[in-house]
Amino acid sequence: MDEQLHERVRDVVSEIPEGNVASYGDVAALAGAPSPRLVGRILAEDGHDLPWHRVLRTNGTPAPHLVREQLARLRAEGVLADGERIDMRRYRWRPEDPTGT
Repeated sequence: MDEQLHERVRDVVSEIPEGNVASYGDVAALAGAPSPRLVGRILAEDGHDLPWHRVLRTNGTPAPHLVREQLARLRAEGVLADGERIDMRRYRWRPEDPTGT
């Protein structure tokens, strides 16, 4: 894998502010990654020191094997779920907006 791309993905994820979320596709687009799946792979292999919990599927759901931990971490930051889904319209990070809302 391209090391520069790997670092761009890590940089984008590290910029997601507390209280906001992004989709894997959002991160891929911002980092110039060819696919959201690659973002997931990078986070799985090298994301333990990043706010990985702020990255969700496009529909606002966490990965099934992480759902409890991910939703608990988001809840601690004020991101509330409706069941197991985060309202992406409410909490999605918009990097062009300096307030992060």
